[in-house]
Amino acid sequence: MQQWPHPPVTAHRRPAGEDESRRANGPDWDRYADEYQATHGEFLGDAGFVWGPEGLTEADAGILGPVEGRDVLEVGSGAGQCSRWVRERGGRAVGLDLSHRQLQHSRRIDEASGVAVPSVLGTATHLPFGDASFDVVFSSFGALQFVADIERAVAETARVLRPGGRFAFSITHPTRWMFPDDPTEEGLTATQSYWDRTPYVEVDDETGRTAYVEHHRTLGDWVRLLADAGFRITTLLEPEWPADNERLWGGWSRVRGRLTPGTAIFGSELPS
Repeated sequence: MQQWPHPPVTAHRRPAGEDESRRANGPDWDRYADEYQATHGEFLGDAGFVWGPEGLTEADAGILGPVEGRDVLEVGSGAGQCSRWVRERGGRAVGLDLSHRQLQHSRRIDEASGVAVPSVLGTATHLPFGDASFDVVFSSFGALQFVADIERAVAETARVLRPGGRFAFSITHPTRWMFPDDPTEEGLTATQSYWDRTPYVEVDDETGRTAYVEHHRTLGDWVRLLADAGFRITTLLEPEWPADNERLWGGWSRVRGRLTPGTAIFGSELPS
């Protein structure tokens, strides 16, 4: 397994805007992509749709609704596993990701699997598609928590959706930010206020450059964002950690997952 060639970093809680977040997270995912696919590729599947580290699949959740014959956009598509699942079920899925290296992995799996996902390099805040281009837009743990200008991203999603279109996404569960990034028993003590929206920022110790940014919002923030953009919320899932899932995924684990949710999944739709 390839190791993540990331230099030592120091974590901070401080403001970070859209430009800084994008400059940090694109190169960060380029560095991390090889390790991510080597570590989690089998769990994700070449054409699998998993909503988060707990392993809840779209086949079981059914948040997108029928995809056959529909135009579908995956924001933060990575190696295209979810979009490939959609294509195998008759949907016309397209991927978009900030990381060039992740899209190279998508091309690799396209060729190996024979199921190709048309994909573009881009950001959630500037979707390179015309108005009303899609029936479904989704993001499986792929983009929204890395976006500072979240109002713009949600508005862009609404713009490219057709009337009656569906928008679904999974994010780090907001309560997750109360705890240290430690999947063991030592990480079960709340150390951070749930209502503190200050971004989590990692800075390269050697260069002083921002290496990673993640943004926290409460459940109420997400409800307001969707409502303000004209969406009607249809689903909010908080998957429990399965007893047989022994996987460690960053700060996610069975130790933590048996007590508190790690993932929140929203489903919503525009008026017809």
